[in-house]
Amino acid sequence: MRVYVPLTLSGLAEAYKTGELGAERFVAYAVTPALREWYVSDDIEELEYAALNRAALASLRLVAVDPGAARRRVVVAVDVADGAAAADPDRGLDPGALGEVRVTGPVPLAKAAAVHADSDDAEADVTAAAEALGAADLGDDDAQFTVDGAEDHELLWFARQEIPNLIGLGD
Repeated sequence: MRVYVPLTLSGLAEAYKTGELGAERFVAYAVTPALREWYVSDDIEELEYAALNRAALASLRLVAVDPGAARRRVVVAVDVADGAAAADPDRGLDPGALGEVRVTGPVPLAKAAAVHADSDDAEADVTAAAEALGAADLGDDDAQFTVDGAEDHELLWFARQEIPNLIGLGD
């Protein structure tokens, strides 16, 4: 099963240092039955993209609560055994938990299929979105428009071998 793990750049650096994603149990996003029902599509690529976007929003939330984090969203796509990730049935109807799964971890970073991250030019919009997130959650339409501005930036695709360059350890 492909899962999408939301991180910050500093979280990616830590995973690179330890060689592992997550701890005993951690949150990721995947194509779950609730996500399928919400998205109303049978196209697996569209569903995977929806799960990736849910993880990108979770990454934005991580950025928002960490003032020292670089203002870029980061998502690691990794394949785990089917039994290693499960949706919480008690949160299945919660719109905020669509696609959310708990992964029994840790998962070796070497299993990552790809890393998705914002480009440098998204930082201003991600910064504004992180600041507006709380108000957007409370229903402020202007704040939601600002959050959507970050979502307008497509996450770039990076191979696992490019992680050192992403976290500033490359040449």
